[in-house]
Amino acid sequence: MNSQGRTMTGPLQQFVIQEHTTPAGVHWDLMLQINDILWTWRLPIPPEQLSSETVIAERIFNHPLRFLSYEGPVQDKTGSVQIADHGKYILENKTEGKLEIDFKGKLLTGRYTLTQQNGHRWLLSALPTV
Repeated sequence: MNSQGRTMTGPLQQFVIQEHTTPAGVHWDLMLQINDILWTWRLPIPPEQLSSETVIAERIFNHPLRFLSYEGPVQDKTGSVQIADHGKYILENKTEGKLEIDFKGKLLTGRYTLTQQNGHRWLLSALPTV
């Protein structure tokens, strides 16, 4: 159990949020280490704004673990990435289509849910503090 009395379902894992600049604009990629890959969601806003609103998180392809520390150009000339935030997280609960996560990053901290809406569309929401 953690300090709030909730059961933790997984070990402390790493996450990263990369700012991805493309010719069409900027988005942020949230990557969660799950075993030996990074599950990845595209976010429309930077990590420092995530605690104040629910956002659409588009599930995209998994990335290799090397992206935990990668900064630089993206293949196929689709822009460049730089690390906007990184840290550790605990997967507190995982059910079909829903993850409850406790982030311990430099900018992204606290409890959040990722809830699948349909297909690749998920919602990322901050949970109220206890």
